[in-house]
Amino acid sequence: MTAVESRPAGALSQGPGSPGNRPFGARVKAFMILTKPRVIELLLMTTVPVMFLAAGGVPDLWLVLATCIGGYLSAGGAAAFNMYLDRDIDALMDRTAQRPLVTGMVSPREGLVFASVLTVVSVAWFWVFVNLLSAVLSFAALLFYVVGYTMILKRRTAQNIVWGGIAGCMPVFIGWSSVTNSVSWAAVVLFLVMFFWTPPHYWPLSMKVQEDYARVGVPMLPVIAGNKVVARQIVLYSWAMVAVSLLLQPLGYTGWFYTAVAVACGAFWLKEAHGLRARAKAGLTGAKLKEMRLFHWSITYVSLLFVAVAVDPFLR
Repeated sequence: MTAVESRPAGALSQGPGSPGNRPFGARVKAFMILTKPRVIELLLMTTVPVMFLAAGGVPDLWLVLATCIGGYLSAGGAAAFNMYLDRDIDALMDRTAQRPLVTGMVSPREGLVFASVLTVVSVAWFWVFVNLLSAVLSFAALLFYVVGYTMILKRRTAQNIVWGGIAGCMPVFIGWSSVTNSVSWAAVVLFLVMFFWTPPHYWPLSMKVQEDYARVGVPMLPVIAGNKVVARQIVLYSWAMVAVSLLLQPLGYTGWFYTAVAVACGAFWLKEAHGLRARAKAGLTGAKLKEMRLFHWSITYVSLLFVAVAVDPFLR
């Protein structure tokens, strides 16, 4: 009998999540946590600027609001499904041990119902208030994250975050399609930027918490390959990401401002990526590896890059 089997995750106990000790405010907060709001902030950061680029200026603000609401509902549903499916390993990992389905603040049945409702409402919302194409794309992203990544890839292959990251690239398509009811090469380029960004964004965090993943048998690349191999892969994906990010201007979608930001931010990213590889090759570990520097910069990078995507149409 495994540790997971001996302590069913999400089972209500006499602790903070017991039926008699679940105040309303804490319950509301717990359901919000199920949607992973900090992740959704990043997803919306890649959705809204693309709408400005697609509109060639300021898009219809009601459409922006409707797309953001639909995006929150869809991504929130995907996150809730993820926590429902991963509640067994979440109970054994330090960084996820306080998630609502582990503590019992939300029961597994409540989590599953919540995720299902958000999914249905998100598809209906996109269909009614945005357009059918955006509804289909949002549902495809949710389905790929829940089934493709969480259920199939995550526990089976070290390439889990590479291909599973496709779901996190879909907001680019959703943002463009919400404005144009189509998908263009500009959206494809930005999709590829996010595709190549995801592994070097997430692998540094995986390096930091690789003991957690090893404990539960999730084959994240740092667990099975070691820091030197991971750092080399980070550098390769980083170069691909920066190269792809520079394609928008020659394709005629952006001007000098976006290109200047992409070059500057990309150069700093590559400096950090190569620095991490040098430290890994030198055999540094723990605090000396400084892997989280790249993780934190990766969030700043994508924020600045997509702000430039939104601002560029006004400077052309």
